[in-house]
Amino acid sequence: MIGVAAGASAGYLGSLMVLKKMALVGDAFSHVALPGLALGLLFHFPIFIGAFAALFVSAIIIWYLGRVTKLSYESIVGATFTLALAIGILMIPDRFDLLESLFGDITNVTLLDTVAAVIISIVAILLTKMIYKKLVLGMISEDLAISKGISVSKTDLLYLLLVSLVVATGIKIVGTLLVGFLVAVPAASAKNISSNLLKYSMMSSAFGAISVSSGVLLSNYLNVQSGPMVVVSGITVFAVTVALRLKTK
Repeated sequence: MIGVAAGASAGYLGSLMVLKKMALVGDAFSHVALPGLALGLLFHFPIFIGAFAALFVSAIIIWYLGRVTKLSYESIVGATFTLALAIGILMIPDRFDLLESLFGDITNVTLLDTVAAVIISIVAILLTKMIYKKLVLGMISEDLAISKGISVSKTDLLYLLLVSLVVATGIKIVGTLLVGFLVAVPAASAKNISSNLLKYSMMSSAFGAISVSSGVLLSNYLNVQSGPMVVVSGITVFAVTVALRLKTK
């Protein structure tokens, strides 16, 4: 259940990342969670709280710097994510905890984790749905969006905070190194075969859920870590959509 919820929400929010041509930002942004996750392990509080706190603060900083400097999010995130990754790795002395943090381990997911993930995913999807068209309009023309009464900066901030929530939720399953995959590849797969914006967003969500659920099932069957198998499943879906797109040409 947690896999379906996390995959669906990550795919849905990731559809905007791909439209904004920010897929690599989503991947790099996920690494910022590692220091917060490390603090959770060191001081024995839920790692979701630590991861989300780090992502929340980072999202505000990235948004603020983007508005002040007019630099792209890619430039700002690229300048900081490797530092955050290095600090997080240095803060986690135990090798097993480090591997789990980087690649995920769904066997440690509790009932509380599942309930929280489902609620967070539903809230994230609903809030993103409310601002989806505003974000798309802002991508097309910020001036046009402002003329329509849309606060582009506030909408962008809300979107970044929602991404923070979804990324923090997905870390339990695929880890900080691979969770960026969930906000990029399912959406890229949907873009290969979707004919309009509604189908694109819905298919992105569906492919995210399929990637995670099938990856988790395969990891249980093969007795391997869930993170890498989720990636393998997602890439398989992507390959199928590429083949379908080539076939229709």
